[in-house]
Amino acid sequence: MLWHGMNLSGVLRLISMKPALHWSRLHRTLSLPFSGLYNSALGLVESAIHGRGIRETKVEQPPLFVFGYWRSGTTLLQTLLSHDPAFQHLPLYRALFPWHFLTSEKLVTKLTARFVPKNRPMDNMKISWDAPQEDDMTLCIMSQVSPVMLVSHPQDFTHFWNSLDFSQLPAGALDRWKDSLHLLVKKLTYSDPRRVLMKSPFHMYHMPLLMEMFPDARFLYIHRNPYNVFRSAVHLRHRTIDENCLGRDEAKQHEEEIIKSYKFGFDVYQRDRELMPKGRLHEIAYEDLEQDPVEVLRRAYDSLELPGFEGLEAALQPELEGLKRYRKNQFEDDPYWVDRVYQELRPIFDHYGYEKPQVTTSTTTLQPAVTTV
Repeated sequence: MLWHGMNLSGVLRLISMKPALHWSRLHRTLSLPFSGLYNSALGLVESAIHGRGIRETKVEQPPLFVFGYWRSGTTLLQTLLSHDPAFQHLPLYRALFPWHFLTSEKLVTKLTARFVPKNRPMDNMKISWDAPQEDDMTLCIMSQVSPVMLVSHPQDFTHFWNSLDFSQLPAGALDRWKDSLHLLVKKLTYSDPRRVLMKSPFHMYHMPLLMEMFPDARFLYIHRNPYNVFRSAVHLRHRTIDENCLGRDEAKQHEEEIIKSYKFGFDVYQRDRELMPKGRLHEIAYEDLEQDPVEVLRRAYDSLELPGFEGLEAALQPELEGLKRYRKNQFEDDPYWVDRVYQELRPIFDHYGYEKPQVTTSTTTLQPAVTTV
């Protein structure tokens, strides 16, 4: 569970938020004090060894933030970009254990690599301790300010919405989130001077704040057919909650909340994009990326004035054939939600030129033939 990356203070803060509990998940709850103690102890060791170096580290290379609403293709985009030798990404181990990865990563990943699942359960993407991950999971572990906190309160959307609209955060929570993000970027830079590649749908809601924190940062936004996003987002929520919650997923309004937060995110993005200096923000379509990733990324590099595209292109060439054979999950369509999503999100359909979705009846979940990217 993602909670197993928290230190003791994080575990206590989580418990103080009164998460949903259920006896069938009691083993998960009882494991938290032990994992919290483990992470706190190793965190103290890491601070003693690396603390001064981390504090004195300067982030010379501004991060690249990849974002778009959940299931818009951010994972594919991040995975492709992670092949650029000029970038470093946030790998799974570091994402789950941010308090001590400098100290523990090499040994623990070597001992446990064979126990990591080969594919992510929600979308069949290849996974390993080194696979690139969302920094939002890490910020949830470090600060408990994140839409991922929905996993702890699947029937209460308060924590989810507070993280999307920072004006609703209680006193001190925003500073805790900012401190966590700064610490994460500094730790990554301390261990590797290359530019940090960050990815999270969460960043869609907070571009001005990220610009304030990292004035020279670049932003890469991806959009996708809203109905395909909706179907996949519903699937993602239920799988993530089931695998990480301490209670049970009995909420009946996930579809409504996804539509609501998607609309809010689109409005916030359209407002904030006007504030971005020229050359800092570039938009791409998932469908274009899927068809011609090299050309789409070439245009993104040119727009954002990112150097070294030749290195990325050379690294991607061996992966392109496997990408073509990848198969996405297929879902059965409910005519009610097909129509409802189109009516509610029609401004987004129209803005990006997507047509009204058609009902399909396939219920087969296809497995990837090759999952090299």
